[in-house]
Amino acid sequence: MSRRPRIHVVNPNSNALVTRGLEEALAPLAFTDGPEIVCSTLAEGPFGVETQEHTEQVKLPLRRLVEQDNASDAFVIACYSDPGLHVCREGTARPVFGIAESGVLSALARGDRFGVIAIASRSIRRHMRYLREMGLTERLAGERALEMSVAETASGEGTLARMVAIGLQLKEDGADVVVMGCAGMARHRRPLEDALGIPVIDPTQAAVTMALGAVAFSRG
Repeated sequence: MSRRPRIHVVNPNSNALVTRGLEEALAPLAFTDGPEIVCSTLAEGPFGVETQEHTEQVKLPLRRLVEQDNASDAFVIACYSDPGLHVCREGTARPVFGIAESGVLSALARGDRFGVIAIASRSIRRHMRYLREMGLTERLAGERALEMSVAETASGEGTLARMVAIGLQLKEDGADVVVMGCAGMARHRRPLEDALGIPVIDPTQAAVTMALGAVAFSRG
């Protein structure tokens, strides 16, 4: 009997509540006889990846994790800054997906211009650099911040109401699809989409969907 393929989703921060939120958001993507979707928490990571220093801090631990994991067929880095994406890809022949890259590409398939909900204003400059590298700034309607921490987006009271308010502002900016700019927001996708009336992309779901396709293609 052949081994069941596995997709390893790594939360680069050390907040286990965020990882549980990812597990809940990804449960609908699991299917009988399909790839196993495993979520883990990077113990070496900060409690929330919220600064450039944090993104630099987790790159090499992520690289080591990918290199040492011989049981997984694909990897997803579940942080919207895509920390260590390229160095991890350099360390393995297996596919590695970043949720920011995957989320934005999925948004482009659903609408003409996308908006991003960031956790904090200081994240926006980092995200904009990444979009310039991808050559996609012209498709960005805007990015607005919740001014919350990663932990607060995962568990704080009033998070959804704040996300709805920011999402409505992004619609006024011209966005016809919204990307949630933090893995900690995963549990809020469906109610946010219902409230806004436009597609809302959970970037981790987008990345895992791409990983499912990559694994299926490699075994087809």
